[in-house]
Amino acid sequence: MSLPRGELEVVGESEKLAKKTTTGTSIVGRSLWSIAWRRLRKDRVAMAAGVVIILLVLIAIFADQLSALYGQNYLEHHAVGAGSLLDPATNLPTGTLGGISASHWFGVSPVLGQDIMTQLMQGARVSLVISGLATALSLIIGVSLGLIAGFYRGWVDTIISRVMDVLLSFPTLLLSLSLIAVVSILSNAVFVRFAIIIFVLGFFGWPYIGRIVRGQVLSLREKEFVDAARSLGGGSGWIMAREIMPNLIGPILVYTSLTIPTNMLGEAGLSYLGVGVPPPIPSWGQMLSDAGNYFQVDPMYLIFPGLVIFISVLAFNLFGDGLRDALDPKSTR
Repeated sequence: MSLPRGELEVVGESEKLAKKTTTGTSIVGRSLWSIAWRRLRKDRVAMAAGVVIILLVLIAIFADQLSALYGQNYLEHHAVGAGSLLDPATNLPTGTLGGISASHWFGVSPVLGQDIMTQLMQGARVSLVISGLATALSLIIGVSLGLIAGFYRGWVDTIISRVMDVLLSFPTLLLSLSLIAVVSILSNAVFVRFAIIIFVLGFFGWPYIGRIVRGQVLSLREKEFVDAARSLGGGSGWIMAREIMPNLIGPILVYTSLTIPTNMLGEAGLSYLGVGVPPPIPSWGQMLSDAGNYFQVDPMYLIFPGLVIFISVLAFNLFGDGLRDALDPKSTR
């Protein structure tokens, strides 16, 4: 009696599998991370965004070396009388397109005549350091409190959740401006200003990741592997650290990739309002603030910082979207 076509195909696949097994070729299973990396590599947009992020990080790390290789110093002034970079009558860059030349690829700034490209490279370091540390602060507070609230529930969950609601209802921008202004009166040191900006961006951002972690933990604590660990005598701390936390790595990575650009925009906004990074330290937001006075006569001074912020934020967001799809087993992309 002959078998149907479908059963013949199954038998054929079984025979091939048996031959591979007998010849010593073993079937190697893939882990979740290898599957996610394989899916991420197929997302060309996310990979291109990742390349941009890597280039941005390298520029921030080697900003001093690149400036020396480029032949310009971000603190060097080319004011009127020190050269021909500025027009004595208007204090604006000479030539077209904001003074772009072979020596100054992105031109020079009005009044002071500083090289814009070196300022952008140094500003990348400032932006990434502040946004990275602020994101780390948000992760430490949010993941810890969200994990505790979701695991213990009860009155602990109620208190932590109400604190999240209160912080989310605060007018963050107005509170940030007030706090930074008050602290600046007491001390205008660069380190203090940096610390305040990082604290404001990080502390008022932790409820977002806290809510995400809390929701995940509420679901994970009811899983069979948690019950098995508890039946084997595992304590609460051990279960949270060894059983639940590994399952939170995916959401945490996605949140990190999407929060860094948010904090970059926050730092740029504070610098634009004049309460961010103090001069002479270059900042993308400070450059936008200065360029606002000259955009009608020197638009290039406004275009380059705005374009760099746009590309950086877009790259992080695209990479975060690709990472989220790669880590989501239900995604069809």
